Amino acid sequence: MFSVRSVLSKSRPVLLLQLKPQLTSFIHTSAKYSSVKVAVVLSGCGVYDGTEIHEASAILVHLSRGGAEVQMFAPDVAQMHVIDHGKGQPAEQESRNVLAESARIARGNITDLAKLKASNHDAVIFPGGFGAAKNLSTFAVDGTDCKVNKEVERILKDFHKAGKPIGLCCISPVLAAKVLPGVEVTVGHEEEQGGKWPYAGTAQAITAFGAKHKIKEVTISCSALTTLCLFN
Repeated sequence: MFSVRSVLSKSRPVLLLQLKPQLTSFIHTSAKYSSVKVAVVLSGCGVYDGTEIHEASAILVHLSRGGAEVQMFAPDVAQMHVIDHGKGQPAEQESRNVLAESARIARGNITDLAKLKASNHDAVIFPGGFGAAKNLSTFAVDGTDCKVNKEVERILKDFHKAGKPIGLCCISPVLAAKVLPGVEVTVGHEEEQGGKWPYAGTAQAITAFGAKHKIKEVTISCSALTTLCLFN
């Protein structure tokens, strides 16, 4: 499960998530950071074609418990495709909008990603889900030749340049690996280990991008970029 920890960026406490798989219940911080503004970037609604709802919910719960002011964003673009989550297959002749679908998780309180500015927030977090590889980038189709959504790339570079914390969960570390040269991230392990880490091959792509992959539960680089592996 997860626990919330605070890290310092420019002498300001910012909430980030740390994976604690050995715990059987949620642990949350007792500290309150009412002045901290955190942007959460969604990629749709549903693990196979958008945001992993469990991850997004866990992030939002802990940020809320910590007293952070949260604002959710998503790009106003069409999804790559729509997956019938009951069948695990593409829904033919159906299309959906990433912003509209993300509004389901945000209960309607969602903002176009183009309006997100690093100057207005203390940190940004990207939950996982295949939407990060399908809607925020083309990684699911193009692999190491993928392109990252221009607004996502802008945001990652702006927060990185400003020295503000960036949280990336599950598959989303590939976004930073692609646009931030030499960054250090983790997606878990580099071998499947009998199916325990079915997407371990992603680590090879991260290395191909020129980034550094660490076999860890959570990685924190000197630039306050934090990545963690979830629901593999």
